Amino acid sequence: MTAPTALLAMGPGIAEQLFGARQRARLTALVDTDPGLVAHRLAGPTPEVARALAGAELLITCWGAPPLTAEVLAAAPRLRAVVHAAGSVKHHITPACWERGLRVTSAAGANALPVAEYTLAAILLAGKNVLPAARRYRELRAPHDWRAELAGHGNYRQCVGIVGASRIGRRVIELLRPFDLEVLLFDPYVDAGTAARLGAEQVGLDELCARSRIVSVHAPELPATRHMIGVAQLAAMPDGATLINTSRGSLIDGDALLPELVSGRLNAVLDVTEPEVPPASSPLYDLPNVLLTPHVAGSLGDEIHRLADFALDEVARYASGLPFADPVTPEDLTRMA
Repeated sequence: MTAPTALLAMGPGIAEQLFGARQRARLTALVDTDPGLVAHRLAGPTPEVARALAGAELLITCWGAPPLTAEVLAAAPRLRAVVHAAGSVKHHITPACWERGLRVTSAAGANALPVAEYTLAAILLAGKNVLPAARRYRELRAPHDWRAELAGHGNYRQCVGIVGASRIGRRVIELLRPFDLEVLLFDPYVDAGTAARLGAEQVGLDELCARSRIVSVHAPELPATRHMIGVAQLAAMPDGATLINTSRGSLIDGDALLPELVSGRLNAVLDVTEPEVPPASSPLYDLPNVLLTPHVAGSLGDEIHRLADFALDEVARYASGLPFADPVTPEDLTRMA
């Protein structure tokens, strides 16, 4: 069987991070491609990219992939499939791709794993009230009755609220199973029976916020989810509760959250914000009850090779004439981050 012809299309420097020596060797064994030729743009490409695009049956994309517009697809008459070695495909898969009938797959499931692991760590640390305790320890620098101060905290039968039964939300619930925690779930597309099978109690969003000591957000970024955690939901959260966001910054009303954090009433672990990088003057950088991280919950470092391995598994399935293990459909985009 002739190996399919493939082209890599992703942001500058991404291919070098994505493919280690083992992945590069497997890539060249599976498909006819030049791993040193990476398309950073497909509209108005270089002559080398234009030639590779014209003959490509398969595109392997990742972060920074250029949009596959009707113009680009017209220059790729043999293109049949896109394998995305990252999460969301919203930024480069266009309606023209579905009109062409392209098969699309994404490593969103693989990328969900490190996000869920980050969230699990944040939940367990929040349950122990680690951020305020660490701040007080820095201030006191002396013996103290920590048991008295931290009474009511800990990870025994605490209530954790998961907002969104996405891949990541479901994986977080799965990771929480070994712990003695009560897990609530809000997702308008999940019924009580499904929530119970996942290991959670289905509740409304306001009830989840009111009952949970820790609220973790895992819903997709959609017009309907913008600022879904707003004034009312934040006000319902108990004093000393922690809000975790590893999804998208737009899901939380930042203007409503900031006063709650500045006052010290709530704590937060924020891996994403709106805007993506807060202005240099933002109090979020310095508040002792806020852990602000630069969108690192997803795959980074050696975790990126997991995405490459998943993508190469999908390439192998395609080359063997098999369906993708994790296909993306147009309907999926309405629920995808």
